[in-house]
Amino acid sequence: MTPSMTSRHQRNWDLRAAGNFIGGGTGSGLFVTAALAAAAGAPFRLALAIGLACVIAGLSLVWLEIGKPWRALNVFFHPHTSWMTREAIVAGILVPAGLIGAVAGSTAVTAVAAVLACGFLYCQALMLRAARGIPAWRQQEIVPLILSTGLAEGSGFYLLVGAQTSNWLVFALFAGLLREVAWLAYRAGLGRTPAAARSVAVFGTPPARFVRAAQLAGLVLIALALAAAVLAAPPAVILALAGAGGALAALAGWGLKVMLITRAAFTRALAIPVIPIRGRSTHARQS
Repeated sequence: MTPSMTSRHQRNWDLRAAGNFIGGGTGSGLFVTAALAAAAGAPFRLALAIGLACVIAGLSLVWLEIGKPWRALNVFFHPHTSWMTREAIVAGILVPAGLIGAVAGSTAVTAVAAVLACGFLYCQALMLRAARGIPAWRQQEIVPLILSTGLAEGSGFYLLVGAQTSNWLVFALFAGLLREVAWLAYRAGLGRTPAAARSVAVFGTPPARFVRAAQLAGLVLIALALAAAVLAAPPAVILALAGAGGALAALAGWGLKVMLITRAAFTRALAIPVIPIRGRSTHARQS
């Protein structure tokens, strides 16, 4: 019999960690959408303020997760090795930029904040990618998945607080389709990874299927809202379809991150093909 260390569920990151990725993704997506809205002359200050609140809330959850919260300053000491440090450094510039943009209504500052938000979200994606021992996070496809999910969440949320015109419906639909492509690529990559078998099983459970259904339903509703806008349907109909679709786009992203962080994160199993014996060459392999 081959001795092995079976894969186990990681216990270091819980719902509070998932909350950071939720807040960071939705907030960053709102920053980007607000910048586009500002450039187009559409309402953007409320979206920017909500995006800022989301980012701050997510970071606060991580701070609460630390056993000794006042040691959080240590996170700034390793920018050369830690994506978490880089995330914190970017956040230190992003938060005041977002605050100034929301209060002053500055298009230029909002654009700068949007660029910083993209960097912030990229750092979050690489934080997961750097987790070598967890196959579900280690997949290279997780980077475009996290980026596109944040954009889909933010653009969907904007439909609840901004203008439900054709331009923003097209943008939200594009973001949702982008996330759909990224999700399918991620699932295909995960399915090709033998060590991720337990994670694949999690994504086939009823809660995961519910999240998936919400994601698809959101896309359909946004597409219907766009069709209604093109056909000059009553504003109340467009508002209802766009609002429901945007809410599902955001909620589906949140559900996906909860599943990814708290349910599908299993460590890689280590198999030992031979029992170590003194004087003989031995080796271990990961499964």
